[in-house]
Amino acid sequence: MSAQPNRGSPCEPRLPLYNPAMDLAARRKHFRQLHASGCFVIPNPWDVGSARYLQGLGFQALATTSSGAAWSRGQPDGGMGLEDTLAHLREMVAATELPVNADFEAGFAPDAAGVARNVRAAIDTGIAGLSIEDSTGDAAQPLRELASAVERMRAARAAIGESGADVLLVGRAENFFAGVPDLDDAIRRLQAYAEAGADCLYAPGIQTREQIAAVVAAVAPKPVNLLIGSASPLMLDDVAALGVRRISVGGALARSAWGGFQRAAQLIAKEGRFDGFAGAASGQELNAFFRGSR
Repeated sequence: MSAQPNRGSPCEPRLPLYNPAMDLAARRKHFRQLHASGCFVIPNPWDVGSARYLQGLGFQALATTSSGAAWSRGQPDGGMGLEDTLAHLREMVAATELPVNADFEAGFAPDAAGVARNVRAAIDTGIAGLSIEDSTGDAAQPLRELASAVERMRAARAAIGESGADVLLVGRAENFFAGVPDLDDAIRRLQAYAEAGADCLYAPGIQTREQIAAVVAAVAPKPVNLLIGSASPLMLDDVAALGVRRISVGGALARSAWGGFQRAAQLIAKEGRFDGFAGAASGQELNAFFRGSR
């Protein structure tokens, strides 16, 4: 299992200046190497500060979160359009030295040609990877027909190939998030996406050891991403033993931050109490950390 490097206290000034001339190819190469063996955590920051803090903790790569980014802009998940998403990706790539995987939702296009065009635009932001999901946002038909979803995955793969950039493609089967918790169908979709060129496979919402092991076995030897977005009895070593290559947390860190904010703000608004600040981060420590991150 790949260990997380320990850079010491996150309050220490550990982060070097961002170098805009840094070789993106080297970041992308490192990102692909992370998927070759072992298991690593790829946490999901939602803004520049959270990205730099996570780098300071020693994580080896970061992934954006569509929900966390949208909430920070006062929008629901899925509310950010293509241009806002591309601007967010540029901001996140510039924030740290780490490879950044983009939560690129369904590609922001109704057809495969549009997905290809938008993937090319995403690559230009400097990302090291991106995911394409198969949900529609339509409650009546929450998942795309498999043939259409595969066509879109192939278009994303072709766009990456034409770019010449070694960007990793993640295929997402949204069954468990879209209200269609059919493991067999999710596996069929993931296998089809792997065949269409996805480098890493992801079925957000699977939770049990049996589900995880089944997905890992079905798409082997390609790597699997596991979402752990809520309290789980599984530890990193447990997940690694199941054969998962990477673990993401989705919007969970953003929701944790919002949870503290909501509790404190609601106590003030509803009860006139200020004890909701207990457990708040130290401003002195945050200032010390970010002085070293500029």
